[in-house]
Amino acid sequence: MQILRQRRGMTRTVLAGLIGMSESWVKRVENGQLKTPGLDMVLRVAEALRVRELAELTGSGSVRVGLFAGPGHRLLPAVASAVNQFPFEADRAAPSAAHLRSRLAHAWSARHSAPHHRDVIGGLLPDLIRDARIAVRQADSAAERRTAQSLLSEVYSLSQFFIAYQPDAALLWRVAERSMVAAQESEDPHAIGVAAWLTGQAYRDAGPRHYDAADEINQATLRFLGPLLAEAADDVLAIAGALQFEVGYTAARRGDTGTAWRYWDIAREMAERLPAEYFHPVTSFSRGIMGAHAVTVAVELHSGTESVRQAERAEAGVIPSRPRRARHRIEQARGYQLDRQGDVALATLAQAYEAAPETVRYNGYAKRIVLEETESKVPSRRHRASELAQKIGLLAA
Repeated sequence: MQILRQRRGMTRTVLAGLIGMSESWVKRVENGQLKTPGLDMVLRVAEALRVRELAELTGSGSVRVGLFAGPGHRLLPAVASAVNQFPFEADRAAPSAAHLRSRLAHAWSARHSAPHHRDVIGGLLPDLIRDARIAVRQADSAAERRTAQSLLSEVYSLSQFFIAYQPDAALLWRVAERSMVAAQESEDPHAIGVAAWLTGQAYRDAGPRHYDAADEINQATLRFLGPLLAEAADDVLAIAGALQFEVGYTAARRGDTGTAWRYWDIAREMAERLPAEYFHPVTSFSRGIMGAHAVTVAVELHSGTESVRQAERAEAGVIPSRPRRARHRIEQARGYQLDRQGDVALATLAQAYEAAPETVRYNGYAKRIVLEETESKVPSRRHRASELAQKIGLLAA
């Protein structure tokens, strides 16, 4: 634990805060003064240190639990191949911008409506990636090229949703960087905002050492968008609001309560400028999503009481996207578990599974809760957790 902590440049104080224990407890574990923690705490430490195999912590090569990187999807090789190929010579004419835009709209709709959304978008992405890149190469004018670059950036953004939580971090970063380059080439404020939003998330999820990088890209993009917001279209207002929340999210990860809630308030004010029924197709930003965002802030601040209060106020039914609704249920479950309401947490995860099974299967937080509750001292809870663990592939049936 000490070696992994030091490799990440993390102090004992920071690690203690992330796992909800005291600095002295961390020191005693690292010095061998305490026995090896139970599975629930080992999983919590693994999450904080971004360990992908528990063997790195336990020292046992037989313990291999892919908790934070989900299983490799059967379509991942095809998507990776499309990303890694480069169309030096196009074997067909590029589709029109209108045609590409229509296919993208269909793909986003499928992502939000299909319970197994990776199956759908994984099948659509290879051709979308190839055609969008051909469109850039065959553009006849500067204006056409900028439009094609904007569409290519959006295709890469969609790709990030497919690749996320799968065992290919290098591919995720490759796609994130290409999305940002294409967005900048497009000079489209919305494309730039979306690419920055996803890249900032990639930095934040890479661990505490990268929180500053996440803040830098989010804040820089907000400064770029700021002068445009007075007369901006809804999609630009939405991406600005989503970026404001991301700053608050990262602050919550740091344990900075004041900054976290201040940026949540700023994002909420931005959401109020949007039409009541508006829902951003990439970030899910909307008026209705702010309740879910409040749950996330409270959970990341490790406040069980506040997490439950926000969880009970937030309405999942106002979120039209299946995977985003499932993600919200997972955040609610985290809050209930923080408040030691294990039965409610499992019931909430069951609702998440009903909305989007894939989202639960690929989410490290959901899997951690389920695994912890399989060791509950309450037989009924242990049984319920084991059944859910079988459904999401953590335990053999």
